[in-house]
Amino acid sequence: MWRAVGVFRLVTLVYAGVLIFGNYGRYAHPAGGILVLGIMAGWSATTTVAYARSPERRAWLAAADVVVAVLIVIGTRWVETAARIDHGAATLPVSWAAASVLACAVAGGPWAGLAGAAAVSAADVLERRALPQNTFNGIVLLLIAGIVGGHVVRLVLRAETAADRAVRLEAATAERERLARDIHDSVLQVLALVGMRGRELGGEAADLARLAAEQEKALRSLVTGAPSPGRDGQVDLRTLLEPLAGGRITVSCPGDAVWLPYATAEALAAAAGEALGNARRHAGVDARAWVLLEDEGGAVTVTVRDDGTGFAASRLAQAVEAGRIGVAQSIVGRIHEVGGEADVISTPGKGTEVGLRVPRD
Repeated sequence: MWRAVGVFRLVTLVYAGVLIFGNYGRYAHPAGGILVLGIMAGWSATTTVAYARSPERRAWLAAADVVVAVLIVIGTRWVETAARIDHGAATLPVSWAAASVLACAVAGGPWAGLAGAAAVSAADVLERRALPQNTFNGIVLLLIAGIVGGHVVRLVLRAETAADRAVRLEAATAERERLARDIHDSVLQVLALVGMRGRELGGEAADLARLAAEQEKALRSLVTGAPSPGRDGQVDLRTLLEPLAGGRITVSCPGDAVWLPYATAEALAAAAGEALGNARRHAGVDARAWVLLEDEGGAVTVTVRDDGTGFAASRLAQAVEAGRIGVAQSIVGRIHEVGGEADVISTPGKGTEVGLRVPRD
């Protein structure tokens, strides 16, 4: 869009130059016309480079652009004769002044484009000291250019965002499919074999078989049943949490969909899955676990609780000091990355509760 503004500015500069040289002998101050053309050329080069190299300053540049255009439009009275102005002679910059309006539209959207058009239009009326039909038509075109140009920019930005999201999703899906093939050919087959042999042997091996079966189910659901983003790149969090249920794990979700951005929902589901994994490893073979999803409107909370052996509150800090940072990274770190909060509360003999909360915005 900035390149388009630059091309428009260059083309209209050439047009203004042709008119200035063509009317050179009719001006009250001919040398002033050449001076104004030089200013327009210098400002065109300056803004073209500045808009490309200073993204963070484009709003200020657009405002300065309008000021320069306004001064050059008003400066027409110093160069032109009063008679020619009264008979409807064009201003010195003619359509070159509209480049500043387009710059405002690109930098700030429809309202910024409208403000720039209003400023240049006011300068045109001030230079004329009247509002003839041709000036009125030019003002209308300027206002339309500012509004429509800003709207088009917003549409382009949304289209770019959607295209970028689609490319990322396609890459993530391809990677997931590749991992699914590798996992299916190795890990899932091993887990299935452990489950089958454990059930045949019985005793303690049967408990190992049960754990292997639960892991196989959870892993298979992860690599084959992951939902695609729905509306506006969001996903129903329930579809990520419900596959975690099974055996001694109960998942409770609201009756209505809980929409979240895909990355946020995936982080919540992964953290909940890791909390359940910790419960399976440390809470005891007879421990049960519950996952509760709550939609609070402005935030979403997932609570993972078990009735296992629990642990002392100091163990988490000791684990981090010892370099074992599983909970710190796989649960707390995941949620912090998406702007949420995670709390781990446990008491020896009374189980563990992991609270995960993320704001909707």
